[in-house]
Amino acid sequence: MSNLYKILFFSTTVLGTLITIASYSWFSMWIGLEINLLSIIPLLKSPKSLYPTEAILKYFITQALASTILMFSIITMLNLETIFSSLKSLTMIIMNSALLTKMGAAPFHSWFPEVMEGLNWNNSMIMLTWQKIAPMILFSYNLQMTFFISFVVITSTVISGILGLNQVSLRKILAYSSINHIGWMIASMLSFKTIWLFYFLIYSTISLNIIVMFKYLNIFSLKQLFMALVSNKLMKILFAMNFLSLGGLPPFLGFFPKWLVVNKLIQNNFFSLSVILIIFTLITMFFYLRMTFPSVMLLTNETLNFDTKPLNFKIIFMNSITLLGLLICTLTFSLF
Repeated sequence: MSNLYKILFFSTTVLGTLITIASYSWFSMWIGLEINLLSIIPLLKSPKSLYPTEAILKYFITQALASTILMFSIITMLNLETIFSSLKSLTMIIMNSALLTKMGAAPFHSWFPEVMEGLNWNNSMIMLTWQKIAPMILFSYNLQMTFFISFVVITSTVISGILGLNQVSLRKILAYSSINHIGWMIASMLSFKTIWLFYFLIYSTISLNIIVMFKYLNIFSLKQLFMALVSNKLMKILFAMNFLSLGGLPPFLGFFPKWLVVNKLIQNNFFSLSVILIIFTLITMFFYLRMTFPSVMLLTNETLNFDTKPLNFKIIFMNSITLLGLLICTLTFSLF
């Protein structure tokens, strides 16, 4: 009985996103965003969450403010077409800022790691993936201001790299990682919007793998991570490979969308943006390596009491797909 309300509200959350994507008018898009927001609030309330009430309040206030600004900019833009056409670019910046706040991109990101810290792993997965779809698709309709978009991309990669360095909470690390990937996804929209779809699907798959492992081990901090991986060798290898894939290291699936983004950016003469993206993503790669190295180094202290509990088939199957994904994608694209 307790799960019936979760099914109801998750269905309406999905429905709100689909309404936003399928709408032809800004007003119906706004209605879809509001349905999505009001449906996700009951889902975030969970006895397994650390600070559920605080996270819900922060999320609701931020999203409600962004929705208000979005509605204000929509009304203003519709009226400016007949009054002051010169102010249309300013209104577009205000609208894009509201959408960037909703998706948690820098410099409108401050709420996102704090909300993530108070959620359990199931809700964290929804926040990292599904809740990004509607704002990103609406943002892709307003790509005229290249300088503003480039500023957001650079800010997202720089801030996520620097602020992610001193984190010990796994949820905050994944939040700053998501902000970094948001920068890459917005950059992919500048050149070819289909690349955004590839990037988002691959990022969601890798994030799902990592969160399933964290939930399986029931860990939330780096110290718990190092202790949990000591007794399970296969989990240790899968965990390391997934984080290297998330960082975009070439042999893994996560390299494929980043290669597509850089390739298209260079073809469209965004040379400086490509260089900045690559350089500051190395900072993010550094704290991924900081998480994986202690668990795979030979000097790690290990117990003799090995965990004989077999790994879940779901974890092995999902990891096999992502680790073989680059080979599958390469073969698929070479056929066409």
